[in-house]
Amino acid sequence: MSTASAPFRWAVLGPGSIARRFASQLPHSEHGVLVGAGSRDPERARVFADEHGVKDALIGTYEEILASDQVDAVYVATVHTGHAELVIAALEAGKHVLCEKPLAPNHGTAMALADAARRTGGTLLEAFMYRFHPQTLQVLDLVAQGAIGELVHVDASFSFDTGRREGRLFDPEIAGGGILDVGCYPLSLARLVAGAAAGTLVAEPTALVGRGTLGPTGVDEWAAAELTFAGGATASLRTGVRLSDPQSATITGTRGVIRLADPWALGAEQVIELDVVGEEPRRIEVEAAHPYALEADALARATGHGEVPELPLEFSLAQSRLLDSWRDQIGLRYPFERDDAQIPTVSGRPLRVADDAPMVYGELPGIDKKISRLVMGCDNQPDLAHASALFDAFFEAGGTTFDSAYIYGGGHHEVLLGQWVRNRGIREDVVVITKGAHTPHCDPESITRQLLESLERQGTDYADLYMMHRDNLDIPVGEFVDVLDEHVRAGRIRAFGGSNWTPARVDEANAYAAAHGKQGFSLLSNHFGLAEALDVPWAGCVHATDPDSKAWLAERKIPLFPWSSQARGFFTGRAHPEDRSDAELVRCYYSDGNFERLERARALAREFDVPPTAIALAYVLAQPFPTFPLFGPRSITEMRSSMTGLGVQLTEQQAAWLDLRADSPSA
Repeated sequence: MSTASAPFRWAVLGPGSIARRFASQLPHSEHGVLVGAGSRDPERARVFADEHGVKDALIGTYEEILASDQVDAVYVATVHTGHAELVIAALEAGKHVLCEKPLAPNHGTAMALADAARRTGGTLLEAFMYRFHPQTLQVLDLVAQGAIGELVHVDASFSFDTGRREGRLFDPEIAGGGILDVGCYPLSLARLVAGAAAGTLVAEPTALVGRGTLGPTGVDEWAAAELTFAGGATASLRTGVRLSDPQSATITGTRGVIRLADPWALGAEQVIELDVVGEEPRRIEVEAAHPYALEADALARATGHGEVPELPLEFSLAQSRLLDSWRDQIGLRYPFERDDAQIPTVSGRPLRVADDAPMVYGELPGIDKKISRLVMGCDNQPDLAHASALFDAFFEAGGTTFDSAYIYGGGHHEVLLGQWVRNRGIREDVVVITKGAHTPHCDPESITRQLLESLERQGTDYADLYMMHRDNLDIPVGEFVDVLDEHVRAGRIRAFGGSNWTPARVDEANAYAAAHGKQGFSLLSNHFGLAEALDVPWAGCVHATDPDSKAWLAERKIPLFPWSSQARGFFTGRAHPEDRSDAELVRCYYSDGNFERLERARALAREFDVPPTAIALAYVLAQPFPTFPLFGPRSITEMRSSMTGLGVQLTEQQAAWLDLRADSPSA
């Protein structure tokens, strides 16, 4: 951060009421000074600066403020839906960012903001100013010390009655309602208190049950939630904008109670009431403080060092997931979150491949597009906002290929993928894999019915690649080839293959196709990776990790789209010989040979300075036959971690050593 002789220079973006609180307290910070204000209406910014006595203030549009080298950090205080674009623009302009809560209206958008901060090296802090107030610090310390015994329950509320249904709080187009605006406070406090009790920064609930009332404008006017934490502690949360409820918090333990009449530190004085069994009640008066100034100082201290330790980005990401869950349980989805919404990129800019995109590509007969060597699995995206943020990041990293299936999410994931492709206008730039014929509907008639339905869900008239999700040995292979060839000739698919088909059955299919002048299998998608599979996770699956299958793949040179190349987390650090808690992991992968492969992957990981998962991926990419590994990241962070393997080039000797076919990684 700036030194005492060089003030930390702040500008406000969005000069509204909350920004006025920030600006009025900033003079009490250690080094922060207000130097400017930005608004879509520069005159509003000028009035704001005059109100706070900013001499020679930097006034202008958002773009003008961010372009100035006279600003170190910005306080984003616009409506909730205005946060994302400004946060990304500020980070990319080299500014640090304090963003009003909630960081974003949903987890998908918040995920993109956290990724932008990590990519740019900027410091991003979600503005829960009460977290930095001495009252909160003392409460968390009391809980951590066991002053009230073991934590039993947290009861917290932030609710008020506006007396009308007008303005931003009642507008669903800008993410109105109580849960996002003030319900985030009691939720965050419960997580922090549970964390203090557990000896950690924060604890995440194992369950959240939400209830509430949606008003005539479509936003939540009153809502409650019940949380359960590991160990049995619980929390009751209340929030609203049309019902007045005491803004209070009560923390109950096995030996006593902590009561807060002003948990959000909005008043001039704060008092902690501490009642412990067998002791005289204590009334702890908390020193006066300026929480907005304290959070500004916390961000300034963190600049150049990463994230703010009191509220790191993972805290905000988990917070956004829980807020999503709370809203989902009361049926609140904003218009801009619908499955058919025209969701733009989080940055607001057109989607494009980054200049430093790490992706590598391969080819497949019948496909005249670049096929990315990593294939995004489309089965971990809960909603369109999440899917859009994740798919955008993958596309910007050079990813072109997406794997969908008729059964994923009951068809919901195909809808999300199709809507994203239409929103971005990139159908001819991406390769879409569509899978059908999953047991028990693995027959020629089901292939046609499901394919047509999948294309309708996706809003397209063709699939680049089609794969049968399973095989059915009771049906002659020629019947499958006939129907798939028919769809190729009709233009509904470009190439096809099988997922979980044995080498012998693929050979039989291609022999039939050659004999009858039909198109044969162009690809295969079986389980393959560095770990040798002892069993498969699901019935009907086929692996290709045995020596005979590897030899067949090397001879046929058929492109393989392997699933579970990371062996369901075997190389992430989850697997230990003495830990047998994950029965599926044990059943499928626990063997002396695989643990030796794991140790060798760790050794090469240290040499390449990457995680062992990157070595496991590099092994798949280093095969003597074309490979296009499928991966299913649940977040942008997981996606970027997985992609580190693209930068690792293994020699043939190193690959053989990893697979226990050589005694040394060097020739």
